[in-house]
Amino acid sequence: MDTNAKTRIQGLQNKVLEAIATGTSLSAVAELICLRAEALAPTAICSILSVDRTRCLRALAAPSLPVAFSTAIDGLAIGPCVGSCGTAAYRGEPVEVTDIATDPLWAPYASALAVPLGLLACWSSPIKARDGQVTATFAFYYRTKRGPSDLERLIVEACVHLCTIALEQDEIQKHNDQLAHFDHLTGLPNRRRFNDLFHSRLDEGAAFGLLVADIDYLKTINDTMGHLVGDSAIQEVATRFRKLGQTATAFRLGGDEFALLVDGCRDHAALRETAGTVLAAMAAPFECDGNMIVPQVTIGGVVSGIDGIEAGVLRQNADFALYHAKEISRGGYCSFEQGLRTSITDRMQTIRDVDQALIDGRILAFYQPIVNLRTAEIVGLEALARMRTPDGRIISAGAFQAALSDPKVAYSLTDRMLAQVAHDVRSWIDLGIPFQHVGVNFSAADFSRDELENRLAAAFDVESVPLKHVILEVTETVHMGGLGNTIAKSIERLRSKGMLVALDDFGTGFASLTHLLSFPVDVIKIDKVFIDRLLTDRPSEIIVGSLIDLAARLDIKIVAEGIESAAQQERLLELGCTLGQGYHFARAADVATTTRLLQCFAQKNPSGASTALSARSAGVGSDCLKAS
Repeated sequence: MDTNAKTRIQGLQNKVLEAIATGTSLSAVAELICLRAEALAPTAICSILSVDRTRCLRALAAPSLPVAFSTAIDGLAIGPCVGSCGTAAYRGEPVEVTDIATDPLWAPYASALAVPLGLLACWSSPIKARDGQVTATFAFYYRTKRGPSDLERLIVEACVHLCTIALEQDEIQKHNDQLAHFDHLTGLPNRRRFNDLFHSRLDEGAAFGLLVADIDYLKTINDTMGHLVGDSAIQEVATRFRKLGQTATAFRLGGDEFALLVDGCRDHAALRETAGTVLAAMAAPFECDGNMIVPQVTIGGVVSGIDGIEAGVLRQNADFALYHAKEISRGGYCSFEQGLRTSITDRMQTIRDVDQALIDGRILAFYQPIVNLRTAEIVGLEALARMRTPDGRIISAGAFQAALSDPKVAYSLTDRMLAQVAHDVRSWIDLGIPFQHVGVNFSAADFSRDELENRLAAAFDVESVPLKHVILEVTETVHMGGLGNTIAKSIERLRSKGMLVALDDFGTGFASLTHLLSFPVDVIKIDKVFIDRLLTDRPSEIIVGSLIDLAARLDIKIVAEGIESAAQQERLLELGCTLGQGYHFARAADVATTTRLLQCFAQKNPSGASTALSARSAGVGSDCLKAS
């Protein structure tokens, strides 16, 4: 080969390597190789085909061949008799066909594809990756019946090497792009990819809806079944999102968070329909490591234009909708409403206020007596959280209830209450007060880590207070909040250590009487809503009477909450209820006031006289049982 030919081949290599180094796309590099090769071999027509993961040919570059020819080849499976290129890829070695019209390798394609275009011969060489796998083919077609010349062999050798480099660089780029834009666990596009597409749709002014979704109780799955099962739940949810196809494009934002872009969505009705499709896709259980799991998700949604036109606002409003859905419709869907921004912003501020109060030591335990309705003796207490504001005001838990929706705050508040209650009970025992029980309220957050036993033991052991003095109070909604089995097992263990369990606010949640069979309960507390209507509403009276009778038959104690009048007290006694609490007897009070009340009325009224007279004669004021 003369020096000029070597120089020209070297020039081809330099030009192509420069294109690869500067990040030129694979298709553009392949076309450049074809054109440069054809310039060096004017009687040859160049074609480069890739081989996909399904072992099918894909048209990559053939600038001098008709588009119809490349289209006809695209998608053909490689095999022992698929022209020159398909056969070369199948064999992993070059295939020279000097007469396409008569060669059996071309029998299915010669008359239909090649010969009518004047393509009479073809020489194809496989292009291999480092592991030896054929990833592409490089071919020269000729318009005469012949094989390659010595110069063409050198050109093809150089081009095959260049194609190998280009394909390898493309794989590296795809891998880096996968790492940068796709989640490794689920294969879904990640947060970065979501942000790119989300902003591009807003910039284009496209109509779309955005759904944000969380997997419910993933932490519980991880804690109780292991992270392998938790990861499987994430993957299962991702798979079901992916199967939505064109309905929505799913992204994993991280952890248990997902987003779905719904293109073409113009109103909330359409978005709600899509959300319904997503929720329906989650209905079927799946099996993992011997566990049957229903992958429940909660969804919030916004529509571009209607709920915001700026990326930050629209994204935040979607989070507000999801946050609201978790509060009122876990496992369901809520769309954004304008009022949510104010209410949730206020809730966030409340969370910050309570968090700061915990840091400052401004969360206090107040106590409301539980009395014997016949004698007015104090037979127990309920500990209720209060917050002292920076200006000294005392506010009730109802004013900062929203903060308890934050698991971290709820958990920390319980720790604070346990420490103070344990200290106060110790002081009452040391004073010789015949003290019985104090009820402490617990939220779902307290059961989520499956360590409540250790927390209780740690708090009360410090003060040497036996757990028999503690009543664990939970509401129906806590029991029904997705942790039912976990809570039931935890409570059973605590009861075995002497604790009593009260089901608070009974009748206002979503539980049914069947839960009394599965949920270990020692005390039922009838909610105030029934007591308020006891004297004026016949159905309420029947319900209260039935609950009292049911509790008696099940050997469960019953406490009426919210008693505000002597008439209510008398009617409850007539129905068979002997325990109650409410403003008629006393409001929740601080530890000092509660200590005086216990000294006067604990266990047994010393004088046996009426409540009001006993209070006055005890010298603690006529409002002793009406403490505010």
